[in-house]
Amino acid sequence: MTRRKVTLKFMSNNSERKISFKKRKKGIFKKVEELSTLCGVDACAVISSQYESQPVVWPSPEGTTAMLSHYEELPEMEKTKKLVNQETFTLQRIDKMKDQLHRVQTENKRKEVKNLMYKCMVGMKKVEEFDTSNAVIMNSVMEETLNELKLRMGSLQIGNQNDL
Repeated sequence: MTRRKVTLKFMSNNSERKISFKKRKKGIFKKVEELSTLCGVDACAVISSQYESQPVVWPSPEGTTAMLSHYEELPEMEKTKKLVNQETFTLQRIDKMKDQLHRVQTENKRKEVKNLMYKCMVGMKKVEEFDTSNAVIMNSVMEETLNELKLRMGSLQIGNQNDL
């Protein structure tokens, strides 16, 4: 069963806002505990709010202080090794999408050239009409097609020999 989408908006009723905050705080602490238990990692949460004078911490103030001091003692290289901010994350996603776009464009170009090659073979297009900038791609497509045909012919010959 899926949950319905919750629209996020400011709650004008102060008591409803406080109740919602307490529920969400409890949920966050539960998630941090699950993360710590299931993944076997040290995790802590610190929540500061207008409803409480002191920040609320999980698992305990001493445990949180110990984790934070351990983190502070790490060399700068260790701290930032896998640290990603919004900008670098976005740049990484853009690079991945550019690579994917390049692969798709290359594949589309190869398919277009292959289609043109077949049209030339059946006489629908003349070789003279073919763009010379695609000659390198056409050559590699022809070599691939020849290799595929050779493999298929070889497998058919082996099949015929087995039938005898």
